[in-house]
Amino acid sequence: MKKSKLRALLGVGLVVIVALVVAACGSSNSSSSSTSSGAASSSGSSSSGGKAEVAVLLPDTQSSVRWEQFDRPYLDQAFKAAGISHTIVNAQGDPSTQKTQAEQAITNGAKVILLVDLDPGSGKAIIASAHAKGVKVIDYDRLTLGGGADFYVSFDNTRVGQLQGQGLVNCIKQDGLSKPVVAELNGSPTDNNATLFANGYNSVLNPQYSSGTFSKGPNQSVPDWDNQKALTIYEQMLQQTGNKINAVLAANDGLANSVISAETARKLKYVPVTGQDATAAGIQHILAGQQCMTVYKAVKKEADGAAKVAIALDKGQTPPSNGSVQNGSVKTPALLETPVAVTAKNIKDTVIKDGFLTKNQICSGTYAKLCTKYGI
Repeated sequence: MKKSKLRALLGVGLVVIVALVVAACGSSNSSSSSTSSGAASSSGSSSSGGKAEVAVLLPDTQSSVRWEQFDRPYLDQAFKAAGISHTIVNAQGDPSTQKTQAEQAITNGAKVILLVDLDPGSGKAIIASAHAKGVKVIDYDRLTLGGGADFYVSFDNTRVGQLQGQGLVNCIKQDGLSKPVVAELNGSPTDNNATLFANGYNSVLNPQYSSGTFSKGPNQSVPDWDNQKALTIYEQMLQQTGNKINAVLAANDGLANSVISAETARKLKYVPVTGQDATAAGIQHILAGQQCMTVYKAVKKEADGAAKVAIALDKGQTPPSNGSVQNGSVKTPALLETPVAVTAKNIKDTVIKDGFLTKNQICSGTYAKLCTKYGI
């Protein structure tokens, strides 16, 4: 074959390849994707060049597995079922990224933003920017303090803390511990939910400390809910007390896992430790006797409720609510779901029954016999 003909054929092939790539990229506007990595991971449907009526801003993958494993698919399903164009992005813990994502959503014509803020300051800036353009904002799961969002959808987070506190009291009694030293691993100091959780469990634990029934041990917040930082903090707590910690109020399952990891590394006896989020790992720890309880928050109910509120706001209707929360000088209408305490005795009737977790997710390997023991 002559060189001139070969060049011509290669040129045509290159044009075809480029055309196919461009076509594939162009088609993404009408498709749906779901990823859990990358600062701009997104999911949704679009009918007008990337524009969407509702924009969901998730915070990270660090504070909890729930955002990508549960909230993203549940919200995606709810908006798709209602025929609402939407985008779902994750800031991967970067406030500036989340602000950029919000600005992009506003520029693209979003009428409603569903926000899980990373901190009050950046959250307030996003809400102010949205309101300046006439965009409604829903605080999702976390209340942005002083932000002035139009609506709040979450759980009764003080109740979450109360369940944790009472759960720890029950576990300490079951273990027959006398005057136990109780450590507290609180959530991120920039997360208002962590404050509400602490208000709840301290309302239960403080009377125990005051009466001398329990001894209050080390108490520290974990920046950004970072599990690795929690491990370091708990290692320091053990060092400070000569390993004499008898129980731990851990604000979620990730922090509880850090406690269990430290105990395992030091070959210490597992102590009663609380959790939250009813993760598969948390449930397995409960079955193994390494964690005494967790708090199940039916994320699907929360996500479905948030979708209903967003759709109502998008259509200029009054959203469903069952109360309000005080946010500074403003009362924000709210839709609050009810949390449930989970122990080994009610796993089957809560997270399994609701389809939140499957038997296969929990009862693998060494946990199979334990599932049989507890009738799962």
